[in-house]
Amino acid sequence: MAAGKKKTKRKIVTDAHGRAFVRATFNNVMVTITDAYGNVLAWSTAGKNGFRGSKKNTPYAAQVSAEKSAKDAFDMGLRKVDVSVKGPGSGREAAIRALSASGLEIHSVIDKTPIPHNGCRPPKRRRV
Repeated sequence: MAAGKKKTKRKIVTDAHGRAFVRATFNNVMVTITDAYGNVLAWSTAGKNGFRGSKKNTPYAAQVSAEKSAKDAFDMGLRKVDVSVKGPGSGREAAIRALSASGLEIHSVIDKTPIPHNGCRPPKRRRV
């Protein structure tokens, strides 16, 4: 790293509008907030916030992750977001509620969960 180089705080100039991506899997929740051009402003996961094991896929972990990333993006000047939700996890609604509660205005919510149209053969059944 270059000596004497300061890290500058990023600011959003273009109309303070961005996108939020929530990926809720069975094991984790990932929240990524970008500007209008797709440059990542803030991101957070349940594992990054100290949740381990089966606590990572809870709605509370999703709420904490969404609040953390929304606060960082709000400090950079972001005010309005379009939300894209992907995955079957339990923290989908909790993450969206946390984004709106932290001061971001939500314009639209899009569900982009991939649905197979009888494509690949599924793995064999688990025997427990």
